[in-house]
Amino acid sequence: MTEEPKEGILAKVNDPEDIRRLGVAELNRLAEEIREMMIDTVSRRGGHLASSLGTVELTLALHYVFDTPRDRLVWDVGHQAYTHKIITGRKGRFDTLRQRGGISGFPKREESIYDTFDVGHSGTSISAAAGMAEARCLRGENYRIIAVIGDGAISAGMAFEGLNWVGDRKKNLIIILNDNEMCISPNVGALSSYLNRIMTGQTVNRIRAEVKTFLKSIPGIGGQMLKFSRQVEESLKTFFVPGAIFEELGFTYVGPLEGHHLDHLIMNLKNVRALEGPVLVHVVTQKGRGYKFAEDDPARFHGIPPFHI
Repeated sequence: MTEEPKEGILAKVNDPEDIRRLGVAELNRLAEEIREMMIDTVSRRGGHLASSLGTVELTLALHYVFDTPRDRLVWDVGHQAYTHKIITGRKGRFDTLRQRGGISGFPKREESIYDTFDVGHSGTSISAAAGMAEARCLRGENYRIIAVIGDGAISAGMAFEGLNWVGDRKKNLIIILNDNEMCISPNVGALSSYLNRIMTGQTVNRIRAEVKTFLKSIPGIGGQMLKFSRQVEESLKTFFVPGAIFEELGFTYVGPLEGHHLDHLIMNLKNVRALEGPVLVHVVTQKGRGYKFAEDDPARFHGIPPFHI
């Protein structure tokens, strides 16, 4: 049985307010502790492991930047929401995951004020968030609504309908596209191919190589500057490869962002928080992150029965 942690950063975290008091170094340590708890629990209870391992940093950054539960966080499907459950008051019950009388494997409104929508099916988050945005407008209220959807789910017809409506109505709504290049198995289709082109375009690759060569050539400080090459790479991608399909739908496109660099995520999400109108943030994550077996075979560890660590 996994006991509630009595030491470490996680022991001090009971809700997102505790997250917001931490520095980046502490948040990174917290991410490690959450992964350890997640792997231990799912190894005994079964569950959706690979998806949730891939969104630890993204979840922490979202709760750090946005004022949840006042700001509404809407998860698509919910496979990736274990970190969300752990840091929103359910840490002590996480060992009951998917057990009779225990906590659900998916976000559930009756379980927590932080769970804004009962999910389990793919492709519903954008439409649900759009409905919340319309209700917010009718009530004259002011808060942020953030939908988190994967690159597989966003290809669903319902998701495209939501994108079209939100872009046309110019609603203040943020969509986080969690791009791990697969929902359960690798994605197929035109949108998946488009996202892959963003990540592997020849222009980006050529600029990446030229920048690294230039940095290496700088006497004395070239080695130190190479440490920043990944941030440079992400900035260049954002500048040279806009998400044209989303811009055409009426969204401000931000990304692609490295989904496991907390300081980078937090900085960009703070900027996004200040934007008006519909915004799509493209975040690239690794399914199964932090557990080698899940990284190597994410399809197997998507939904898995109890296993030996």
